[in-house]
Amino acid sequence: MCMNGFVCCDFMFLFVHSDFECILHNIPLSHIFDIKTFSLPSHKIQTLGQTLLSEKLTQMMEWASKRSVIRMNGDKFRRFVKAPPRNYSVVIMFTALQPQRQCGVCRQADEEFQVLANSWRYSSAFTNKVFFASVDFDEGSDVFQMLSMNSAPTFLHFPSKGKPRRSDTYELQVRGFAAEQLARWVADRTDVQIRVIRPPNYAGPLLLGFLLAVIGGLAYLRRHNLEFLFNKNVWAFSALCFVLIMTSGQMWNHIRGPPYAHKNPSTGQVSYIHGSSQAQFVAETHIVLLFNAAITMGMVLLCEAATSDMDIGKRKIMCVAGIGLVMLFFSWLLSIFRAKYHGYPYSFLMG
Repeated sequence: MCMNGFVCCDFMFLFVHSDFECILHNIPLSHIFDIKTFSLPSHKIQTLGQTLLSEKLTQMMEWASKRSVIRMNGDKFRRFVKAPPRNYSVVIMFTALQPQRQCGVCRQADEEFQVLANSWRYSSAFTNKVFFASVDFDEGSDVFQMLSMNSAPTFLHFPSKGKPRRSDTYELQVRGFAAEQLARWVADRTDVQIRVIRPPNYAGPLLLGFLLAVIGGLAYLRRHNLEFLFNKNVWAFSALCFVLIMTSGQMWNHIRGPPYAHKNPSTGQVSYIHGSSQAQFVAETHIVLLFNAAITMGMVLLCEAATSDMDIGKRKIMCVAGIGLVMLFFSWLLSIFRAKYHGYPYSFLMG
């Protein structure tokens, strides 16, 4: 006998949620239904809701105790995220980690997401207010289709009440996927402050120590001839390298932690240049650095051609090479600028 979303049989009760999730309870009909009207008392609905919520929380806490980032497929997503009742928030990373997807950015983002989730799971302030989960494309393609999602990685916050808003989608290409940036976004959406704790990394200090040792060793070997320290070409080259690194956006990368590039998991197309003027990829800074270096080299060749004492033939070659480098790479640099600043009217050689 079926009536108003309830399937009834002898001393059994099947409650069907709005998302078609079924929970079976051994409850006598007389304890639930008013036989005359076949209506469900409100206190019974509230009791069942509280029981279901308690079961979901218990299950989520059990999963979180085993893995800081709960792995979800389509069924788990519909049951524990989409279907009510739910009084906890879930931050989900939608990713594509399988080797055949060749998503290097996904692996990098996953490492930062794990750092964030571990920092929350093993902190003294850990509660059941927020959970971290992931949905892999190969394990939950139906979820990607449900949410009309065609790129990875993507971070979404599902609030405890209501539907996700636009601000519940993390701006990955603007803010990067560093755990610290993700923690600020989570704090903004959930009011949960997470102090990011990273495992110790000795690579930086060791590399710095090795570099200082090499410089000290070279200075010791040439302690009787330190004229190279007063060589203006050495200092000019060092200053030029520093300027190129800073003007290419390396400091922005260090602060924001953007991905190296972006690969669309649906089409497989890799983007090395970000389409917005408010963000950039790491590969983009490398490209800009090389273009600026080539333009600088062209200018140096032009200056040498004008002031050098070499024969006229070599000076002409240097002049032509310098002009070619400046024109070609400045044109490419300007085309990148036009691609990021839509509507910029000027171009050079390349439209």
